Amino acid sequence: MFSILGTIVVGFIVGLLARALKPGNDKLGLIMTTVLGIAGSLLARYVGVAMGWYGPNASVGWITSIIGAIVLLVIYGLVKKKA
Repeated sequence: MFSILGTIVVGFIVGLLARALKPGNDKLGLIMTTVLGIAGSLLARYVGVAMGWYGPNASVGWITSIIGAIVLLVIYGLVKKKA
């Protein structure tokens, strides 16, 4: 139970930081900001394990989670611009 709540809280903080660091106006709500942070952390973990930076059970750091969320924000902006 606490791990799920912790994941949500960390995802929200990572999403807020990613939105603050990326230039531009990204209009996302509270839930989408949280999902962005969680997905950014998952993306950073996947890439880190694939590149050999992290072990299979290692946790991903804050900076890489934020970078993963910024990458997702950029992709979201590109897809939204085309639509």
